[in-house]
Formats: sequence, C-alpha cells, structure tokens
Amino acid sequence: CGTDLGLIRTRAVPAADGSYAITGTKIFISAGDHDLTDNIIHLVLAKLPDAPLGVKGISMFLVPKYLPEGGDLGTVADGKLGERNHFECSAIEHKMGLNGSATCVMNYDGATGWLVGEPHRGLQAMFSMMNFERLMVGQQGLSQAEKAYQNAAAYAKERLQSRSLSGAKAPDQPADPIIVHPDVRRMLLTTRALNESARALLTWISLQVDVSERDPDPKARERAGDLVALFTPVIKAYFTDYGSEACNNCLQVLGGHGYIREWGMEQLVRDARIAQIYEGANGIHALDLVGRKLPLHDGRLINTYLDEVDRFIAENGDAPELADFMPGVSQSQALLKQATDWIRSHAARDPEETGAASYDYLRLMALGSMAYMWARMAKVAASRLDGDNTGYYRNKLLTGQFYMKRLMPQTRALFDSLSAGADSLMAMDAEAF
Repeated sequence: CGTDLGLIRTRAVPAADGSYAITGTKIFISAGDHDLTDNIIHLVLAKLPDAPLGVKGISMFLVPKYLPEGGDLGTVADGKLGERNHFECSAIEHKMGLNGSATCVMNYDGATGWLVGEPHRGLQAMFSMMNFERLMVGQQGLSQAEKAYQNAAAYAKERLQSRSLSGAKAPDQPADPIIVHPDVRRMLLTTRALNESARALLTWISLQVDVSERDPDPKARERAGDLVALFTPVIKAYFTDYGSEACNNCLQVLGGHGYIREWGMEQLVRDARIAQIYEGANGIHALDLVGRKLPLHDGRLINTYLDEVDRFIAENGDAPELADFMPGVSQSQALLKQATDWIRSHAARDPEETGAASYDYLRLMALGSMAYMWARMAKVAASRLDGDNTGYYRNKLLTGQFYMKRLMPQTRALFDSLSAGADSLMAMDAEAF
C-alpha cells in the first residue's frame, strides 16, 4: 500500500493454538525468498478482525518460511524445521537498478504467524527498526556519491580534452586533462564538498545515537535523542537526494563513457535512485520534519540544535582562522530560525502552508547543518596546518571554502521559496494537470 499503512488489507485471524492465519499480498519485499539460509523469518504487518481503522489497527506478526517441527513456536529452540508455511514468492520485480537484490511479491494464503508485541501496536514495533534503517539509507546515498566522486576524479585527471582557458597545463601532451576545466571542477568539488560535510554530520549524529543509549546522565541522553530524532529525516532525505544528483554529475564528468555500461557509472545512477523512495519517500520525511519533529515537546528538538550552533557561533564568531566560515554559519543559522518561526506561525492557520514549505525547509536545514560541520572541521584543520599532513588540511580548508561560497548561499533561495506561501503551488485545479 506504499506510505499510507492505514490502507493495509492483509488480515490475521486468530487460531485456537494462539497462532494466527495470515492472508494477503505484500509487494516490494527485498530478498523475500532465497536459498541462502535454511529458513527465512518475515515480519508481516496485518490487521486483526477487531482492529480499529487506520494505522492504529496494525499489528505485527512473525511468519517463518518453514514452521518449527510440530508447528509449535515453543519448539523452535530445537532447530528442527517442519512443513513449509502457506506463502510463496509469486513474482520478482524487474527494476531500474539494485538488481543484486531480489524484490519480491509475496502471497500469504492462511500462513501461520505469531503476534509480535501487543495487538494493534505493530507500527510502534516497526519504527524501532525503521528509524535506524533511515539513517542507514542516508549513509547509502553518501556512499554512492563517494564512489561516484572517486571514479570521476580519477578519470578527470587522465582524460585529455582541449586546453585550459588560462593556457596549456600539459604542453607535452596533445591536450590538457579535463580536471583543469572549471565546469568539471564545479561538478567534482560540489560532490566532494557535500560528501565531506555529510560524512561529518552522519558521524556526529551516530555519536548522538550512542550517547542517547549509553550516557549515564539522563539529560545528556535526552539531548542526544532529540538530535537523532530531528536529523533522521534530514539525513535520509537530503543525503539520498544529493547522492543521486552526485552520481548524475559524476557520470557527466565521464561524458559519453559515463553512459556506457562497462564504465560502471550508469549503474551507480540507476542504483542510487531508489534510495529517495524506499524507507519512506523523501517528501514524506520533509512532512515528518515540519509536521512532527518541529512541534514535538513544544519545539524542544529544534531548539536543542539551534542552541548548539548558537554556542559555537558565540565561541568562534570572531576567530580569524574561521573568517571564511563563520559568516556563512551565522547566515544559515539566522535563516533557519526565520524559517522555523515562519512555519510555526503558519502551521495552525493552514496546513497546506506547512506542506508547501516542508521540502525547502528540510534542504535549508541540511545545508545549514553541513555549514556548521564545515566550520567545526575548519577549526581543527586550521590548527594543524603547521604539522604533518599539511596538504591534507589545506585541501580540507579549500573544499570548505568552496562549500561556503558556492553551496551555502542556496539557503537564501530556499528561504525565499518556502516563505512564498502555498498559493502558487496549490491554486491550480487538479484536473488541469
């Protein structure tokens, strides 16, 4: 049923032995059937006969491919498999990419399953996994962008085409490497600058995951948990958006060769595209950010992050070594505060305003938080220029300066767009499309 889980039609009927008979069809099931293991355990969402309407009526069931010998879940520790359960893979989807994963259509025909947790609380159980998976999908977007960058950068240093606009850089060759051309550098540096700041942001939020689970101080756990919850939709949506775009840009660096299968870039483009769709379409994550995370606990989550950046600005705003970074951090922080206030003031009056602003808000927050990451990295890099690895730290600062001058300014356009209101987006009748 896609995003709207309240439309689920799979049914679970109680049996006398405490199990349930599961009947229905599930689509887009990754590795729904295979022969890599002796058994496969499916976690299936379904509705009981007395289920409330909508998502409040969803329960979760454990449904194995092979039942325990004797059909009793209590004997599963014996490790002996019994009869085949009553479900099967009826089709394998033919996809644009990600062809190493078999995406299955699964038909359940009175399959035996057991309730996981409490009745009608399957969605809560599922989200204990889903929120972690969403961070991992964001990491997938970053990883694909990094692979695309490395391949494109290596190619750009070898491929000879035309001369540099400022004169020959390889006079002993018939042409210069394309790495000398500004537009090639634009695509490569855009990808590199986003990759490095995205990696820093993901590492920071991964640290917050550990703090939220392990720190002995309950206040520290709460603060870290707020940051994880706030940034989960940002990382999932923005990292996969830019990851797909980065693969396209890096294919462009290879030119015609990028379009040829044997070079591997076109596979990255095809494989990266799905990450914007699965584990929740990115537009849904933007709605989650502005509709749930912003107002949660009276705005505590977003205030926790804004306070974090405000402290950094107060401590480092006048640092001469960060002169290329702090103005951008301050500007993006101010725009995020204005955007947050705009959404808060319009949300109660018209929910369409919130929906229309949501995607621009998510992107503004992503670019602003990555600017903050760049300032933190620049602070360390500037302090180590006189030590070992000088070239590494110099290039780190140069990449960050590119981000601040070429990418961070997009936050102003995003604010102007989100604050333009919903009228231009929603005024046209549906029949006109």
